[in-house]
Order: sequence, then structure tokens, then C-alpha cells
Amino acid sequence: MTAIEHTVFIIDDDPSVRDALGLLLGVSGYRTMIFGDAESFRRAFSQDSGKACLLVDIRMPGMDGLALQKWLLQSGASLPVIVMTGHGNVDSAREAFRAHAIDFLEKPINQHRLLAAIEEAMARQSIIQQEHERNAVFTELSRTLTPREKEVMAMVVSGRHNREIAESLDISSRTVEVHKARVMQKLKVDSIAQLVRMSLGVSSDKEA
Repeated sequence: MTAIEHTVFIIDDDPSVRDALGLLLGVSGYRTMIFGDAESFRRAFSQDSGKACLLVDIRMPGMDGLALQKWLLQSGASLPVIVMTGHGNVDSAREAFRAHAIDFLEKPINQHRLLAAIEEAMARQSIIQQEHERNAVFTELSRTLTPREKEVMAMVVSGRHNREIAESLDISSRTVEVHKARVMQKLKVDSIAQLVRMSLGVSSDKEA
């Protein structure tokens, strides 16, 4: 992945900081979109923003950086966030990391640390997007299962053994094996462990 494929959203109420960051990231090959406050970013932001990360100041008039970070998390956005501050403290850093911040950078920003954080954000979002794509495919394939196959799959994922499943559904253990094989074939998984992982991934997306 090249830098130009990735957009860095910069939000800071200080024009000189915005200009300096925009210049640095532009020279480094990144595409940037710059905002002076969180509300203008919220109006422009779309879940379909593609490969991107957010570089946001923690203290701004109106909605601050931590509040924006929590809003993104609650809205289900997978946009990685790097937090900046000129007034760093342990509590703020802890709160940022609890909301899944990639890094917490103190001003003046160390260029090497900033670029490393952006690279990490790019890598993390690629992994998240791949997981979402796999979950979407798994969800679509799940629709091809019969009601009985869905029952068997749910019990397998919950850790039930063949004998338990057979007794619960009043079928033979051999029939359970047949249903399991069909489930795995339809869902294109190679093992029970993979079936469990994919099922949990789909469940997590639905709950988000």
C-alpha cells in the first residue's frame, strides 16, 4: 500500500499546526483533508471514506478530540485515531487509549513518531477492512444454510459435542456429522476453529 492511497484527516484549531502537518504529510506522500474543528469534520465524514486515519487535537473549542474519538467509536466507524495534545497528562492519555487510539502525541510533534503512528494506523485499518469483508461474505453464505443446519452450527459454535447435539435435536450422531460437513462446505471453512472464529466475528459486527 502506498501512502497516497491513504487519507489523513487533520483536525486542529491552530492554523499554524494545521499548515505544518499538512505540509509534512503532503511531502511524505499522504493525501490530507484539513479541518479547524470537530463539527466540520463530522459533517464531512462518511463511513465510506476509504483507507484513512484521523489526526486530532485533544483540546478544541466545542467538541474536543476525545469526545470526537468516542463519537466515532459509538457510531461504529473503523477510522483509526491518533491524538495530539499540547497539554498532555496521564488521565487524557489513558482515556484516549481506552477509546482505541493508535498513539498519543505531545506537541511539538515528533515527525518520526507521527509517521510511524500513521503507518500503524494504515496497517490496522487494512486488517479491520479485511475482517469486515470476510464477515460480509460469511454472513451472505450463512443465508444458504437450512434451519436445521443453522441449529447444528449454533450448537457447534457454543461448544456442544456431537452426542449432546444429537440428543437435543433427537437425531443420530451420524446425522449431526453430516450437517456439520454441509455447514462447513457451504460456509467455505476448513475447521471447527475457523467456523467458531468467523461466527464470533459476525456476531461482533451485529452487536457493534
